[in-house]
Amino acid sequence: MKTSFDLEPIEKASVDELRALQLQRLKSTLMHAYANSPVYRAKFDAAGVHPQDCNSLADLAKFPFTTKADLRDSYPFGMFAVQRDKLARIHASSGTTGKPTVVGYTLNDIDTWSNCVARSIRAAGARPADTVHVSYGYGLFTGGLGAHYGAEKLGLTVVPFGGGQTERQVQLINDFTPDIIMVTPSYMLALADEFERQGLSASDSSLRLGIFGAEPWTNDMRLNIEQRMGMDAVDIYGLSEVMGPGVASECVETKDGPTIWEDHFYPEIIDPETGEPVADGEIGELVFTSLTKEALPIIRYRTRDLTRLLPGTARTMRRMEKITGRSDDMMIVRGVNVFPTQIEELILRQAALSAHYQCVLTKEGPLDNLMVKVETRVGLGPESPLAKEAAQALVHDAKAYIGTSLSVELCAEGAIERSQGKAKRVLDLRKN
Repeated sequence: MKTSFDLEPIEKASVDELRALQLQRLKSTLMHAYANSPVYRAKFDAAGVHPQDCNSLADLAKFPFTTKADLRDSYPFGMFAVQRDKLARIHASSGTTGKPTVVGYTLNDIDTWSNCVARSIRAAGARPADTVHVSYGYGLFTGGLGAHYGAEKLGLTVVPFGGGQTERQVQLINDFTPDIIMVTPSYMLALADEFERQGLSASDSSLRLGIFGAEPWTNDMRLNIEQRMGMDAVDIYGLSEVMGPGVASECVETKDGPTIWEDHFYPEIIDPETGEPVADGEIGELVFTSLTKEALPIIRYRTRDLTRLLPGTARTMRRMEKITGRSDDMMIVRGVNVFPTQIEELILRQAALSAHYQCVLTKEGPLDNLMVKVETRVGLGPESPLAKEAAQALVHDAKAYIGTSLSVELCAEGAIERSQGKAKRVLDLRKN
């Protein structure tokens, strides 16, 4: 008898079957966008392409990209492909750098999204009767409600806590004994710190599985979390413009990068400079086209996330390598490209340092300066010889492995602000 924990047939279908389904759904999506979204009709016409020009998956490259600017320029509902009375829900980004990007969902979209997140949670290692503690923010941000609906769709019990109130979160994790937590990896570290502050053993908590997303994080961070919390840590990927969390997720049996749910989202990798597609296995910018969305079909959306596509392992569908950074969070320091995740990897090599850090960019005359503010580990002061030795090692490793000079400011525990959502890893104080 099939249960909600069995694999869906498409997860194990042949590559040929998967590609045939993708092409069928792609043609339908392009036609739907052209017929019902004035923005897409204008974009296709300006590019001289029509949905009927798509006769193979490779033909998708003929169609124009969609960017965050397109969504902001058509604020709030200009890109939608259904009437307002067909919308079941509206979400939006925070809009901290301008107008928010607004996304909408029909009831079918909500069901599709819930199924994708449920599939992700199952792939991550959920078991029947598990309880899920959701620490992603609820509200306009897609994280909380996306995780919530997916867990319920899978038949699990949900504790809808949301972000913040770290001390109370730890108390309720201790009291309610959930099996799974869904949260950003940086906030998981804050929760681990709070366990220790309360004199509790984080590794002895009931949490067996952590499903972490919404920000880039390294395999070193995974190991750090797994060792501190005594859990399996897996990566879930998504972004509101494409759907929300659940576009891709790691399978716990392999932990080798998120499997993209290719029956709903078609991935491409492009050269971020030229926009030209590159072959699977090559690093570039991740681009997504939705295959089943109704309210806001998204065509060739430039995510700015840098990764590469890899063959499927636990599933037929392709994997994406763990996101190493974004083209728009890359720091250029005296001509050297530096990503926060590279700094994080080097920090985690030093036992005297914690994973709480921030990169601060300033300018001295014509030269860029990078200072890394990093907390020392719990119980070790910034003035200790071990901490100073670790700071010197970090300076050395950055020059040796990344090719950039930096300075280090050692901070006491708690000095770096804890994020309840995505961690702010870069503070750019340079004047343009």
